[in-house]
Amino acid sequence: MTEPDKPDIGSYTHERETVISSDRVYAGRIFTVDVDHVRLGNGRESMRDVVRHCGASLIVPVLEDNRLIMVRQFRYAIGEILVELPAGKLDVAGEAPLECAQRELAEETGYAAQSWHRLGFIYTSPGFCDERIHCFLALGLQRCSVKTSDSEENIEIVHVTYKEAMDFIASGAICDAKTIAGLSMAHVFYPALDPATVSKVSDPT
Repeated sequence: MTEPDKPDIGSYTHERETVISSDRVYAGRIFTVDVDHVRLGNGRESMRDVVRHCGASLIVPVLEDNRLIMVRQFRYAIGEILVELPAGKLDVAGEAPLECAQRELAEETGYAAQSWHRLGFIYTSPGFCDERIHCFLALGLQRCSVKTSDSEENIEIVHVTYKEAMDFIASGAICDAKTIAGLSMAHVFYPALDPATVSKVSDPT
């Protein structure tokens, strides 16, 4: 599977920071936290608090009528109900990002896709966290019997058009960063979410 080509953004003229020592101060179920003593490019020293995350996969599922499948769920950390694209953590040993995306789509929505296309990946908050989310476009959706009920998740399915999703972003109804990024990436490689343009997206081979 190939990634979309990255443009040349120029060269970085400073030296990279290097680790002098690292202390793991927290290890939880989802992430760990390291406090690193680093040497800066100018020779000075500093401290970096870094969240180490296993990563995740995100799916932009498109139905035959061009509506998107999204999910509505409560997010405890912010105390709000969000509308998001289906996604899940890379927390199964040996599971590749595409396999994670396929599993999460089935578990969260009850759909399987005939065609998968990699859109690229995003760093959610690189100032302090190494979490990388792999983004995929899923087409040719069909119902499957894999949907499961996670005891810690209460998910509702939402069907919206791409325009409705953009309107929700503009109004603040959709404010989840990974969802906004995923929808933007899908539109770049799959303009107007028109099935006739699917050839513009690279197949995962």
